[in-house]
Amino acid sequence: MAKRSSASEPNDSDRIEGFAHPRERFDLLGQDVALGRAARALRAGRPPSAWLITGPPGIGKATLAYRIARYLLAHGATDAGAEDLSVPPDHPAARQMMAQSHPGLLVLKRTVNPKTGKLRTETIVDEIRRLGDFFGMTSGAGGWRVAIVDTADDMNDNAANALLKMLEEPPGHAMLLLLSNTPGRLLPTIRSRCQRMDLRPLDDAVLQKALARELPQMSAAERASLARLSGGSIGAALTLATGDGAVLAQEADRLIDQAREPDLLALLALGEKLFRIRDGLELFGTFLMESLSDRIRAKAHHGAHDGKPGLDRWVALLGRIEQGMARATGLNLEPRQVVLSTARDMARVARGGGL
Repeated sequence: MAKRSSASEPNDSDRIEGFAHPRERFDLLGQDVALGRAARALRAGRPPSAWLITGPPGIGKATLAYRIARYLLAHGATDAGAEDLSVPPDHPAARQMMAQSHPGLLVLKRTVNPKTGKLRTETIVDEIRRLGDFFGMTSGAGGWRVAIVDTADDMNDNAANALLKMLEEPPGHAMLLLLSNTPGRLLPTIRSRCQRMDLRPLDDAVLQKALARELPQMSAAERASLARLSGGSIGAALTLATGDGAVLAQEADRLIDQAREPDLLALLALGEKLFRIRDGLELFGTFLMESLSDRIRAKAHHGAHDGKPGLDRWVALLGRIEQGMARATGLNLEPRQVVLSTARDMARVARGGGL
C-alpha cells in the first residue's frame, strides 16, 4: 500500500492516514478467486449490471471495485486489457480516476451535513438519486459508466428503495458496484438483483508479507501482533499501526480479560478517551468484537463447547455488542455510558463461565 498522494476527496473518511486510498492502489492482496471471476466476466463481454462485493472491512472490497472500474473505463467489457484487469498508473483512465475527474465514474457514500459540518451517519436518498442523472448522460470513452456505492450498508430506507428502482431497470453499458460489510442487512430484493462476490479475510502469510512492505520500521514481532489483532484485514492492521489504534486494541483485550470484575474507574477513563478520539467508539467496538470473536472461535476449536450454554452465552453477547455499538455510533451516544453498559453485560456472562 503506497503512501498517500496529494489527491483527496472532499469526504475521505475511508482513507487510513498515511497510506494510499483504494482508488490509488494498483495491487490487490489475496483475493485471486474474486479477481479471476470478475476478469472472466469482463473480458468475455458478459459482466452483470450490478455486483455486490461483500466481506469484512479492510480486506480489499474498495480496491477490487476501483480495479474493475478502471478496467471498464479503459477497455470496456473486452479482452483488450490484461488478464488480471490491471491498468498501468500512467493510463489516461487511471490518471483521471486518481484525480477524481473521470466523467465515467461516480462514487456514492455518506456525505458531510452542511448544517452540522459533520459526516452523516447514513447515506441519504439524494445521493442515490444522483445515479439517474449519471447513468442518463452520454457514455464516455469506452462506452461505460460505473458507480460505486461505498458502503451499501450505510443507506437509509429511502436511499435503499431508490437504489432498488435503479436495479430493477438497469441501463445499458452501466455497472453498479455495491460494497457491503454486512450484506444480510440489505433488502433481499437488492441482494437478489446483484451478482454476489464474497471476499475473504487475508491469510496470515499474505497479511504479514504486506505488513513487512508497508511497515518496514516495525519489528517482525510487532507485525505478527498486528496480524493477530486484525482478523485478516490489512485495513485494520494499518489502522492499528497508526494513531490510537494499538491503544484501543489493548483496551479491548483488557475489557475482556477483566470482564468478571470490571474496574469502574478504568471504564470511565476509557469512555473519556474514546470521546476525545475521532471515531473512537466505533474503532474500539471493532477491536472488541474482533478480539471476542477470536476467543470464542479458539474455545470452540479446542473442544471446550460441550453442549452446555456457556459458549452460547458468549456468542449471544457478541451479537448484542455488535447491535449496541452500531446503534451507539449511529446515534452518536456518549461513549462512557456505552462502555459501562457493555462491561455490565460482559460481567453477567463472564460470571457464568469465562473464555
